[in-house]
Amino acid sequence: MKTVVLAEKPSVGQELARVLRCTEKRKGYFEGDRYVVTWALGHLVTLAEPEDYEARLKEWRLEDLPMLPEKMKLQIIKKTSHQFHTVSSILKRGDIGDLIIATDAGREGELVARWIMKLSSWKKPFRRLWVSSQTDQAITQGFADLKPGHAYDNLFQAAVCRSEADWLIGLNVTRALTCKFNTQLSAGRVQTPTLAMIVDREEEIKHFKPQDFWTVSADFGDYTGYWRGKDGNIRFFDQAKAQEIADKVKGGTGQIIEVKVEDKSEYPPLAYDLTELQRDANRRYAFSAQKTLSVLQGLYERHKLVTYPRTDSRYITGDMVATLPQRLTAMAQVPYKALAQPLLQKKLTPGKHLVDDSRVYDHHAIIPTEQPLDLSRLDAEEKKIYDLIARRFIAVLYPPYRYDRITLVTAVNGERFYARGRVVKEMGWRAVTEKPEGGKKGDEDLVPEQNLLHQEQGTSKEVKTCKLNKGKTQPPPHYTEATLLTAMESPGQFIEDEDLRESIKQGGLGTPATRAEIIEKLLYNYYIERHGKDLVPTSRGIQLVGLAPTELRSPELTARWELRLSNIARGQEREAAFMTDIRRNAVELVQGIKEDTSQFKLDNLTKTKCPACGKYMQLYRGKRGNVLVCQDRTCGYRQEEEKGGSAEYWASSKGGRRSDRGMIDRFSDNKKKDGGSSIGDLFQAALTKKEGKP
Repeated sequence: MKTVVLAEKPSVGQELARVLRCTEKRKGYFEGDRYVVTWALGHLVTLAEPEDYEARLKEWRLEDLPMLPEKMKLQIIKKTSHQFHTVSSILKRGDIGDLIIATDAGREGELVARWIMKLSSWKKPFRRLWVSSQTDQAITQGFADLKPGHAYDNLFQAAVCRSEADWLIGLNVTRALTCKFNTQLSAGRVQTPTLAMIVDREEEIKHFKPQDFWTVSADFGDYTGYWRGKDGNIRFFDQAKAQEIADKVKGGTGQIIEVKVEDKSEYPPLAYDLTELQRDANRRYAFSAQKTLSVLQGLYERHKLVTYPRTDSRYITGDMVATLPQRLTAMAQVPYKALAQPLLQKKLTPGKHLVDDSRVYDHHAIIPTEQPLDLSRLDAEEKKIYDLIARRFIAVLYPPYRYDRITLVTAVNGERFYARGRVVKEMGWRAVTEKPEGGKKGDEDLVPEQNLLHQEQGTSKEVKTCKLNKGKTQPPPHYTEATLLTAMESPGQFIEDEDLRESIKQGGLGTPATRAEIIEKLLYNYYIERHGKDLVPTSRGIQLVGLAPTELRSPELTARWELRLSNIARGQEREAAFMTDIRRNAVELVQGIKEDTSQFKLDNLTKTKCPACGKYMQLYRGKRGNVLVCQDRTCGYRQEEEKGGSAEYWASSKGGRRSDRGMIDRFSDNKKKDGGSSIGDLFQAALTKKEGKP
């Protein structure tokens, strides 16, 4: 009897087949003497559409809501049905004795495999492969340490609850908003609070009133001191008072009343999880979160140079310490050789800053693998992302950055002036990588660091000059992808309930794997726009936040969900109780939308008419320029503003080059989502004309 190995993606399946010596390549799988390796294409099975329960639900009508099927059905995804049938036929073969689930090791990966097994009526034994890297060594070790399949039943139930809850809340609220306000609107437990944060920040900026302020500095010859009051404040919002201090000390003689030298140690930043890596890549290279994830996935799957990307942990487990020298050796070439060599010449004993079993959940931090590094095989973007990971990994193993922090306090006529500087004693990890950006700037940042020569307490100092420095308070900055990822990861500041605020620390809004997707979805639906690095809400996005149910605007809903889903995954809560509450919640949210008396205003209409239905089109700022979108949600037509937008244009040029069938499918999909007529047939006609068919 043979064993089926079910991977999540073809690329992973191919690597597993190579390691397991499955050399016979077939359509959709590899086969060997002991194993048959096949794969999904992401999800092959999904929850059924509303019209699969009742035909009338194909049309979007407010009176049909909420939709609450007694039992949720599954269906095969049409676009990948060929691969499902390949996998299913293998599972039903008489020579197959058992199954190994080798999909991504996590909640969603478990769902991918179990739903395929369910629709294929799998009843035989199964086990679980749980690995964090795709190297031959990791795969071989993983197959030697397979886990019982049923050990992950609770994880699967949590995944089912997440999926069904998103269907019940997301589809009902999206349909309710769309029908109520007669424009295509969408909402969800992660998308809506994320959009609300961006909108709220825009309101703060809009209503911010800048204020002038002044600081007072005194030049003592070999250093400059900055006035500070007894309360620690260094700003004056009254220029006259600042001038009064300056006049008081001008031409005076002061005395150094305090020389404070503090021995400081700054530990290296933690290793990367996905969100922190996305933040750094956005700050340094302006990479979008989605782009970083895409490049990282290639480094993991294709090049096998880094460990599992979709992790939310920044630590490794104790049993991995023995592998650190091998990882350093594999990457010890220019430009990392000189940095790695000092570590390889001694026994590595990393502390809690890197090694903490209690803080590793499904996967450990993103670190290099034992795969030998060949930089010539990487493109420019891959080199940038790998460089961040490599330097952070080395830096975490380096000693602290040590320095003396020096503070001078000089008193002049009863007023105190402060100066600060530092003397570096050991560069430590700072020799490997720079300090990560982040954190709010305060008054301390208005006192710049300077080179302070050796000074003695009690020394007299003449005031050479004294001047006022004018500044202006600044509004909070727009969110960038880096700062939005931070807010999504730690939205506790937006939650009043203390228990929920504590619970969301473990999860945040979305998962590391889905946050990039959420941002891209907000951009695609024209709820936000990119202005350089800044993310700015559109009028459409601002109005949507106002129309969405209040409960969906706050991260509290997701906090409650994630807490309960975690409990289900740990076997501490039954899924039935969770789903009962979700259904009740769906009823309440839809009823609130039905009773709403608000209006949605189309304030971006142009004089360009839709070539499909004749109605005026809306103008949005798209990823590659302005985009025109039909105002009629049942039409769904969109075009690039500067290019002309006929069906013939799409079929014969950009759309046709990209994928004729994909373009037709895309607009046919709009019909399915919007519940009305689409222009898929129009594109089919245009394509037929292009190909010269009758």
